[in-house]
Amino acid sequence: MLWYKSWLETRWRFLIGFAVLICSACSIVFVYPQVAKLVPLASAIDAGSELGREIREGAAQASDYRSYIWSQWFGQGLPQLWLLFATLLGTGCLLSKSSGRAALFTLSLPVSRNRLAAVRAAAGLAEVLVLAFIPSLAIPLFSQAVGQSYGAGSALIYSVCLFVTGSIFFSLAFLFSTLFDDVWRPWLLSLAAAGSLRLLELAFHARAPYSIFGVMHGEDYFRSGELPWLGLFTGALISAAILYGAARSLARADF
Repeated sequence: MLWYKSWLETRWRFLIGFAVLICSACSIVFVYPQVAKLVPLASAIDAGSELGREIREGAAQASDYRSYIWSQWFGQGLPQLWLLFATLLGTGCLLSKSSGRAALFTLSLPVSRNRLAAVRAAAGLAEVLVLAFIPSLAIPLFSQAVGQSYGAGSALIYSVCLFVTGSIFFSLAFLFSTLFDDVWRPWLLSLAAAGSLRLLELAFHARAPYSIFGVMHGEDYFRSGELPWLGLFTGALISAAILYGAARSLARADF
């Protein structure tokens, strides 16, 4: 019953996120033939200015399909969209005051609050896992339609990096949901935390494995073929610690 209740509370967020990510993956693949036609034109652009250098670097990446997919999907599109929906799925605790009678019904069930928190967190993680993997695995399928190929193994590795490290922000949203009685404040606070961290990383020129976003993007694997084991382990540890804190917060809540 708890699993089904969690699904009912988050199904529309999940389904909308799934549709958006699938459509985004599809559009990035199918626009590639047009992008490839524009690549030769970039050689005529003056590389003396910062904008000119960025355009030529982007054109160089687009000339190789593997680099194009990483830069446009795994390095930008997927993490940004996934983060929006992962934090949204982390909000709305089972015992949220905004749920009204549903909260009272949940409290009357013969299960502990730790059990309630564990089921809600596990259900949300399962949903964000699907959002991280399925749209990415669609990339190899869509690629065949434009005469290109992309390895499913690479897509899986990038998805692992995104899910394991990005779960930090899902967990943060879950923690905020035990402190606030609505959906929007935990969501906005989680996004603000992610945005602030990203700005700090850019300011200090942080790179993987010392950059959370660098690990999420699978930057080390793209550039050197090596998995960021340290970053993945650290991300999983931080996420687990935040979820533990959320469970403790929920156990002490006064309803």
